[in-house]
Amino acid sequence: MAARPNVIFIIADDHRYNAFGVAGDRAVQTPVLDALAGSGTMMAATHIIGGVDGAVCVPCRACVNTGTHIFQATESQKIGDHARTNVIRQGAATMPSWFRAHGYNTHAIGKWHNDLASFSAGFCSGDALFFGGMSDHRQVPVFDYNADGLYPPEARRLEMKFSTDLFTDSAIDFIELYDSEAPFFLYLAYTSPHDPRTAPEPYASMYDPESLQLPPSYMEEHPFDNGELDIRDEKLAAYPRKQGEVRQHIADYYAMISHMDDHIGKVLQTLTASGKEDNTLIVYTSDHGLAVGQHALFGKQNMYDHSIRVPCLIKGPGVPAQQRIEANVYQFDIFPTLCDLSGIEVPANIEGRSMKALLQGETDKGRNTVYSLYKDIQRMVKDDRYKMIRYRRSADTGQGSDYVQLFDLANDPWELNNLASNPRYRPQMDMLEQELAAWMKRVRDPYAELFV
Repeated sequence: MAARPNVIFIIADDHRYNAFGVAGDRAVQTPVLDALAGSGTMMAATHIIGGVDGAVCVPCRACVNTGTHIFQATESQKIGDHARTNVIRQGAATMPSWFRAHGYNTHAIGKWHNDLASFSAGFCSGDALFFGGMSDHRQVPVFDYNADGLYPPEARRLEMKFSTDLFTDSAIDFIELYDSEAPFFLYLAYTSPHDPRTAPEPYASMYDPESLQLPPSYMEEHPFDNGELDIRDEKLAAYPRKQGEVRQHIADYYAMISHMDDHIGKVLQTLTASGKEDNTLIVYTSDHGLAVGQHALFGKQNMYDHSIRVPCLIKGPGVPAQQRIEANVYQFDIFPTLCDLSGIEVPANIEGRSMKALLQGETDKGRNTVYSLYKDIQRMVKDDRYKMIRYRRSADTGQGSDYVQLFDLANDPWELNNLASNPRYRPQMDMLEQELAAWMKRVRDPYAELFV
């Protein structure tokens, strides 16, 4: 029996699903991610499930690491309960802890945005550990790994190396120095391309804002109150959104992505030089997407595809090359998929489903429909063609609108033409309404009654 494969799990922060070349954006330069997709499989319709926290990265990271939806992943799903909405549920098997229990040396680098107890249970070692949400990329507060799980404020140090360089160098050191016979699980979590988008040269000057085309979904103002127009992310640009300012944000976003792409390439080159590439599974994904000017939004606190879809590239033993799969899947399906590909059992009672069969060319009709949520104000249901988003005014904040959108994604991939009031699409609306209601009931969504 062949040795179990190593795993390198790379997760970015704010990388939209189509913001790299092979995914469809020909303006941004991402030769490394494009090559990774070419030598493996791209799951082109990978979705986050969302959560009840404005910092969407917190619930998304909990979900990807537990392989399940947010109502199973964390201790609390109460809006504003920040002390517990980031805490992974006690007793839940996390991806690093599960691989550790099955003989893997688990090593963490970069961002961990959940609780320290789940981190310590998951990792045997680590370097350049960032336990916050965001920071200046040139002043990154990090910790050295502590086997006792103690990370007091006085142990934190400020790294002046750019975050992407810092985490990349740590990953290179780990791969070069690794000499154990046991397989490794490397968790490499970048904070790029999250703002402040201040890529170093020559990347900062790589994109001329005036030469960039605005996306078809560019708008000066969002057409209605979605309940989260005043959050920090939406204050990164002035209202109404001006074309020049949006182009500059896109240029800076692309610069961060290209810089990160280059550094991921250095990690993969080190893996090749180590002789371990052929027996290593590599995953690239992001915690969530980002609007960056689409629909007049800049953040991720919405249900449009630019925010709820993420990259998902998988390469390694058992994964076909040059394959693009369009089936709707969840980001939390990655955990059971890696288990399946590594030859270890999948944890019981999780929502995620292995994508191994899809990777090997089989179809799965049960995957047609996916769902996503945000706080008590937005719910989404989507099948292989139509997508419905329901909005509600928050009883707590008074923000939001009682509104519904329906998009025919086959003919309107930029989500511009709302068909909800068109009687011709009443059958689609009814079907999606029923599916959304049934899903909210099944997962015990505490805010379900607001959307019925």
